[in-house]
Amino acid sequence: MELKLMQLDYTSKFIFHSSKVSVPTGRRSFSRFVKQICRSCRRFPVTCSYSRALKNTDLLSGIMSSSTFLCSCHINGNNGVGSSPYVKELRVLEAFDDEYGGVVVNSNRLPLKPDAFASALHSSLSHWKSTDKKGVWLKLPVELADFVPIAVKEGFEYHHAERGYVMMTYWIPEGPSLLPANASHQVGVGGFVINEHNEVLVVQETFCSPTSAGLWKLPTGFILESEEIYEGAVREVKEETGVDSEFVEVIAFRHAHNVAFEKSDLFFICMLRPISTQIMVDDHEIQAAKWMKLDEFVEQPLIQEDKMFKKIMDICMARLGRSYCGLNPHQVVSKFDGKESTLYYNVVEAKESNCEANN
Repeated sequence: MELKLMQLDYTSKFIFHSSKVSVPTGRRSFSRFVKQICRSCRRFPVTCSYSRALKNTDLLSGIMSSSTFLCSCHINGNNGVGSSPYVKELRVLEAFDDEYGGVVVNSNRLPLKPDAFASALHSSLSHWKSTDKKGVWLKLPVELADFVPIAVKEGFEYHHAERGYVMMTYWIPEGPSLLPANASHQVGVGGFVINEHNEVLVVQETFCSPTSAGLWKLPTGFILESEEIYEGAVREVKEETGVDSEFVEVIAFRHAHNVAFEKSDLFFICMLRPISTQIMVDDHEIQAAKWMKLDEFVEQPLIQEDKMFKKIMDICMARLGRSYCGLNPHQVVSKFDGKESTLYYNVVEAKESNCEANN
């Protein structure tokens, strides 16, 4: 049998892509690649021929400027007498290399039909294995949800899901996968907003557990994607109560586990300074909101009986008495990634501490 891989040009009836696909150099490596990528030819002896004469193709350099190939096989009969031709389209999914030796499939250039996707995914895995790739990241948009069982059948596993897609992964080398796991935490914030009259901004939630019924609590919520902790605290207070505020500092944070669907939870208590006082309740989440005397708020039975709530309020009271100081955000740039990030810390060596500066 003689097998050839030929690049398809723009006039071909097959799909053409401009991304580059790595092809092993050397006749033996290339032969192994061909054997793996063509399922129909695996049981036959393979002889590979390739040439620089192919347009826009340089197999000897290891690069082919297309992700679609045509497999042309010529299978000899018994004793070399008689033969039958076999032609098959082989497509490698368009993907780019990541910095860890893996590949990320371009979700915008996936085939639209399940059969075409199944064939291309199988061929692609064979290609990536032959080129010693490691992890494969496959993002399937919700409109291609029918492709999920196909990927699972090939050995892909769920990594995470969002509203519009599911991310799947495949680890090629032997041994346990070294791909990073899905996010392990959710991040929440609570706003401790106190005015000049020593009143705390508190809310009663519309939906709460029976044990929390009637409790006046601090406005709380979850951080949004790419949102800073201090931004999230200010936003949540505004959304739930209509009160504008400015961030002062992080008072404390709590770390809990198995909170929601086996995920851990980080909850930051932030001290905020009110800019406005008028309350406008969010009817969807909040039943009521008001300014409440600090002593009255702290003396609520549910707070006094709960060690964590009581400790949080003890810390807040200590902060008001300037016997405790929280953490302030500082923008820093790391040489590891060149990106700006927020580091929370207390300036303890300055003449004026954070606590004095923020009072």
